Amino acid sequence: MKTRAAVLYEMGLPTPYAESKPLKIETLELDDPKQNEVLVKVRAVGLCHSDLSVINGSRPRPTPMALGHEAAGEIIQVGENVTSFKEGDHVVCTFIPSCGYCIPCREGRPALCENGAKSNNDGEMLEGGMRLHLNDETIYHHLGVSGFAEHVVVSVNSIVKVDPSIPFEEVALFGCAVITGVGAVINTAHVKPGSSVAIVGLGGIGLNALLGAKLAGAREIIAVDINPEKLASAKKLGATATFNSSEQNTSDEIKSYTHGGVDYAFETAGVIPAMDVAYAITKRGGTTITTGLPHPKHEFSFPQVTLAAEERTIKGSYVGSCVPVRDIPRFIELYKQGRLPIDELLTGTISLDEINAGFDRLERGEVSRLVIKMD
Repeated sequence: MKTRAAVLYEMGLPTPYAESKPLKIETLELDDPKQNEVLVKVRAVGLCHSDLSVINGSRPRPTPMALGHEAAGEIIQVGENVTSFKEGDHVVCTFIPSCGYCIPCREGRPALCENGAKSNNDGEMLEGGMRLHLNDETIYHHLGVSGFAEHVVVSVNSIVKVDPSIPFEEVALFGCAVITGVGAVINTAHVKPGSSVAIVGLGGIGLNALLGAKLAGAREIIAVDINPEKLASAKKLGATATFNSSEQNTSDEIKSYTHGGVDYAFETAGVIPAMDVAYAITKRGGTTITTGLPHPKHEFSFPQVTLAAEERTIKGSYVGSCVPVRDIPRFIELYKQGRLPIDELLTGTISLDEINAGFDRLERGEVSRLVIKMD
């Protein structure tokens, strides 16, 4: 079948993207779903920094690539051997397919699936190869989803069935922003009630981490960013204190405010200066967690002696250390109960044709989560 999709041909084009147009809306040929795959009519897809990182070149990927990964929609066709899903099911896509038989998958850590990571790096489907074509050219897949499209073919290992009563533009956020941010707090850090927490970087992931810290019962939630509007949003969502990291001596001020630092500091911006701040404001015996994905050549350095002498811990968190089929339904239930107000993070919706201007807004830090509605 034919489908319209946003294709990236060249990374690193200059901003504003509304002028350079790194994403071209093309009419592609989409293969039928193969064994263990389904065809999904996309209804909503979020604009994420992981997409922006491919556009600006900080996360190198093969091109031409159809971007997008934080997508939700409705299954309209199932391939061979598919028994756990049916036509009409509402699903949300996850950006790391889990094969189920590699060592991390067998250990119950699907976010670290070895085969999923390889297929994502190669721009292929988990089952192998690509399903998108333009004339005689094959188009690479983004994270097994390529969700900036009217229709997608995805592996059954890349989707989770969701409550059909939740609007698509809200449920899409559970595929990346929610599980990454909330999951980092709940699954990776295991934040304890009464703890002190700092969030450095208040994009979609950071604000979800803030909601996760509140859910976990943190007594102190410190929000750190360079954008005053995001600091104001964090305050409304439950931050007990805010600090502008563009000002001098911010780390010292936070350490003074917290009497030595926080129990848990989360770096969610994906840049080394943010990681420097997060580590600096972590107290003796505390834990620094990063969800950020900076350029592979960027390195973070710290005084090694502090790890032993202060019993410090540095942890990475990918996909919020989540088991999607377990965590997405329970996070959605918490949302329905009003305990995870994800809808408050939705800045607005745009059309597929407005995608380049949408990424300008994301790059400038003007939005928490901007979602493309396909209807």
